[in-house]
Amino acid sequence: MTMGAVQEALAGLPLVDHHCHGAVTADLAPAAFESLLTEGEARPGSGISAFDTPAGVAVRRHCAPLLDLPRHAPAADYLARRTALGWAEVNRRLLSAAAAGVFCVDTGYAPHPLTSPAELARAAGATAYEVVRLETVAEAVARAGVEPGEYARAFRAAAEQAVRRPGVVAVKSVAAYRTGLALDPARPADDEVTGSARRWLAAGGRLADPVLIRHLLWTAVDLGLPLQLHTGFGDDDIRLHRADPALLTDWLHLTRGTVPVLLLHCWPYQRNAAFLAAVFEQVYLDVGLALHHAGPVRARAILEEALEITPFRKLLYSSDAYGVAEFHHLGALCFRKGLAALLQDRVDADELSLTDALRIAAWTGRDNARRLYGLPASDPARD
Repeated sequence: MTMGAVQEALAGLPLVDHHCHGAVTADLAPAAFESLLTEGEARPGSGISAFDTPAGVAVRRHCAPLLDLPRHAPAADYLARRTALGWAEVNRRLLSAAAAGVFCVDTGYAPHPLTSPAELARAAGATAYEVVRLETVAEAVARAGVEPGEYARAFRAAAEQAVRRPGVVAVKSVAAYRTGLALDPARPADDEVTGSARRWLAAGGRLADPVLIRHLLWTAVDLGLPLQLHTGFGDDDIRLHRADPALLTDWLHLTRGTVPVLLLHCWPYQRNAAFLAAVFEQVYLDVGLALHHAGPVRARAILEEALEITPFRKLLYSSDAYGVAEFHHLGALCFRKGLAALLQDRVDADELSLTDALRIAAWTGRDNARRLYGLPASDPARD
């Protein structure tokens, strides 16, 4: 009876997906679709298919029925049906099935043609807000041309302009990819920034200078919005041991009392992230991305580790879905199923009342994000 109550509450909860990306606005060839099912590389002709992974199996089990196919439909049938329906209808069905009320969309990474936040919201019948990726802002400043001594001022001005856009609720950094998180925690001096800017502007390329990344993080603090930080799991561009959120400990000491810091994804360091959330007032976390890649069977275990010591007002939901709308749906499904199961076990063990379990479900799936990002209690017109 109580299991039904927890499941029912989570099934009916309009989630806030506090970090995701757009869905592709093009029909995908089989190899292109498979490449988006994995954080690794698709290897056509190798005999290794992205469908033969926990995420691929979950797509065939949980997404196939939404495309009018039987559960566990063969991959070839799934791809053919996806093509027959067309990308717009596929996106509408899968995004609607996620049953999210709000998406907070990182618009700073778009190697594929993607839905804008407004387009994502319309397809899902939801509301969308924007997350500004600061490395993208810095690289736009560099491309526009700036003198090294003016770089700090120009970047700050561009970042301030970006966050003033309607609907922006947070900023994000991918420092974990660019330098790793074992950075000198101190705010860099002006002459350090100018010297590093001179070298970077002369060499070109993406922002990967440790001093300028430190400057970017401190600029984020000055902007005053919640700061999302990629940690843990990602594609092969990351060095995983340098993406452990525990490496941020000294910087978190220096930034006490400033902005909320949202540790994104975290796996396999969700326990380290939980420690940081337990001891630093400004730290929050999610385990997005890992949930749909692990699949519904293991999502509970990941959430359970994240909640071992995390204060219940510190865990948020995200999918980190990118490209294929299947992952917006699967992220939500894995979260709902995993959280319902672990909360029910605590209720059954008389370690948690049903009232508390339902409150924790609402906090984690929706209310923590609403509070942190200052979102309205009920969303305006959904466009």
